[in-house]
Amino acid sequence: MLSVLFAMMLLAWWCFRRRWRRFGTVMATLTVVLLFAVGSGAIPRILLHPLQGHYSPAPRIDWAGTNVIVLLAGGTAVVGDEPLQPSYFADGRVLRAAQLYSECHAAGKVCRLLVTGGDSQDHGEAESVVYGRALRRLGIPETDILLETRSMTTWQNAQFSRPILVAQAPQHVVLVTSGVHLRRSLLYFGHFGIEPQPVAGDWVNPRRELFPDSWNVLLTDACMHEYLGILRYYVYNALGMNAPPSPRLGD
Repeated sequence: MLSVLFAMMLLAWWCFRRRWRRFGTVMATLTVVLLFAVGSGAIPRILLHPLQGHYSPAPRIDWAGTNVIVLLAGGTAVVGDEPLQPSYFADGRVLRAAQLYSECHAAGKVCRLLVTGGDSQDHGEAESVVYGRALRRLGIPETDILLETRSMTTWQNAQFSRPILVAQAPQHVVLVTSGVHLRRSLLYFGHFGIEPQPVAGDWVNPRRELFPDSWNVLLTDACMHEYLGILRYYVYNALGMNAPPSPRLGD
């Protein structure tokens, strides 16, 4: 978002340099209006609702005999010489996945936790390994944790999770990620024949501010990333650049 605003500002300055005062004034005005619309929280509020507004904080889950909870990794954090930790934006996902596992186990059902994510930040350890360590500290038995360590993107999360799920043959699949990330994740997983029940691990809200706020700019960037990922999926499909769709899991 900051890059867009900066480009608009440069365009306005160039127009004034060329003495195109009317167009320059329009561009400068639009830049200021957009800055305040984003920074005040108006635009991120509009963008966020279609992404995360349709998911219940406590969805009803009818656990089957065998279940797999798929947890999408969301980055890791380097903390000095200590082992890598789940990133600030992933703790909600990890906690929600652990809660769901406990609910499933309490219902007397068979449940596995599949954590998917490679070392996308080049921190030296796969994100799924880091999250698996956190889940074990939350009391999840190692025997019930499955790790997918190759994927670098949400698309690969879905692609590389499929063979693991095929081998597990679950009767029910639950997908846990951030609320803002669910819509795109479900689209990608559906392409590979996986139709999980979505559960949000966290939500984000913009701040109502009179003056531009950096948090609202960050949320706008996150929303644009999701919408561009959704658009790219359909464009790639139209151009035949995506892998062929997979049959529905279990068929």
